[in-house]
Amino acid sequence: MSPKTNPVTWFEIPVHDIERAKSFYEQVFGTKLDPLDMGGIKMAWFPRPENAVGTSGGLIQAPGRTPSKTGTVVFFSVPNIDTALAAVVRSGGKVVMPKASGGEHGSIAQFEDSEGNLVALFSDN
Repeated sequence: MSPKTNPVTWFEIPVHDIERAKSFYEQVFGTKLDPLDMGGIKMAWFPRPENAVGTSGGLIQAPGRTPSKTGTVVFFSVPNIDTALAAVVRSGGKVVMPKASGGEHGSIAQFEDSEGNLVALFSDN
């Protein structure tokens, strides 16, 4: 691994209902996800602008992929956590941990998405 490369390159969030989850994330983050069906594996990918900083990923509905509140937590960077949490609630999600300060590093919060996954938000100062 190169010291100039972020080691995380892709993530997948398991879902029960790809259309419901796609709608939830589009409403929360104000973006469009690209749907993809790969022989029974349904996905919806988050935008990945060329030359953007960070990683991208998608939602996946496939056998053996089960939403969970345990295990790895994906953090989404947002400009304003309060606005994002309000969108989570409006879209059918649940705030699990309200906005908390990380000191000089910014703020975080956690929510449960429409599928039962634990997901987090990050906003720098």
